[in-house]
Amino acid sequence: MWEDEAWLNCHNEDLWIFDKLILAKKLGYVCGPVGVDVPEPGYYIVRPCVNIMGMGIGATIAWLEGETDVLVPGFHMEGYFWCEIFEGRHLSVDYKLDNKRRVIAQDLTVEGFRKKENPLWKFNKWKRVDDVVPVPQIFTSLRGNYEYINCEYIDDKLVEVHLRQNSDMGDSNEIIPVWEGDVIQPPNGFEYVENRDYKRLGFYKNKYNND
Repeated sequence: MWEDEAWLNCHNEDLWIFDKLILAKKLGYVCGPVGVDVPEPGYYIVRPCVNIMGMGIGATIAWLEGETDVLVPGFHMEGYFWCEIFEGRHLSVDYKLDNKRRVIAQDLTVEGFRKKENPLWKFNKWKRVDDVVPVPQIFTSLRGNYEYINCEYIDDKLVEVHLRQNSDMGDSNEIIPVWEGDVIQPPNGFEYVENRDYKRLGFYKNKYNND
């Protein structure tokens, strides 16, 4: 299932999940929409409140002071928000649910790796990991029935929720995205799969081995 399908299948009372500003506010993060002053000068992540296309499109880091009517000079950013920045490991976790919206298993868990100088959307690889990540209590209020929920964490802080599985990993242990302009020499055992999305051309993938 893709994000547009997840939107169509979402219970109306759960649509807040797609709004990253509402999610951040519910979780108690320092955040606010365009037009709300930041509490103190500093660097903040600036993102669209809703981004069905995914891929970190439109996200950037900006220095903000006081008023936020203009988050990035030269760009109209209505529909954006600012939030405190989290630094650390980036994990993507699939949770499997039963028909009563109870989590019955933590499924696929992967860690994303991105060079510090890269744009926020440009990850260098994703790899399966064995981390056990507790289910966020925020899901106890869900009204709809969903087979999976995918959560993304940075430094153990929940930053995104998707009412679907991770759609990229498949049966791979590690995947290496190939971006426009990249020249990559993949490790032995990796095969290329075309999968175009935003500035991504596809992936180099290997087979998952749980031995």
